[in-house]
Amino acid sequence: QVQLVESGGGLVQAGGSLRLSCAASGIIFSINTMDWYRQAPGKQRELVARITSSGSAVYYAESVKGRFTISRDNAKNTVYLQMNSLKVEDTAVYFCKTVAYGYWGQGTQVTVSS
Repeated sequence: QVQLVESGGGLVQAGGSLRLSCAASGIIFSINTMDWYRQAPGKQRELVARITSSGSAVYYAESVKGRFTISRDNAKNTVYLQMNSLKVEDTAVYFCKTVAYGYWGQGTQVTVSS
């Protein structure tokens, strides 16, 4: 049974930082490219960042480039999203996802206050 469990969300003031984690089980994590998505109220889910299986290549949406960093620890079956200089518009539910087979986590809420 595949499980992706996100954690680390919360309420933070604009300019602050949060670190999200996504712990995977039931998959061979080390061979999976991983995504972080987010969905704000009334908006479509959007890809925020992607990291290849070895971590050698990453992708960021323009809106988060220079502020967010995706990383992974294959020994811990975990992918991270370090979010700095947070803005009110970063408020959303954040999800991790496997690129292969499209497994999703349940999401973690990030709320940035002004």
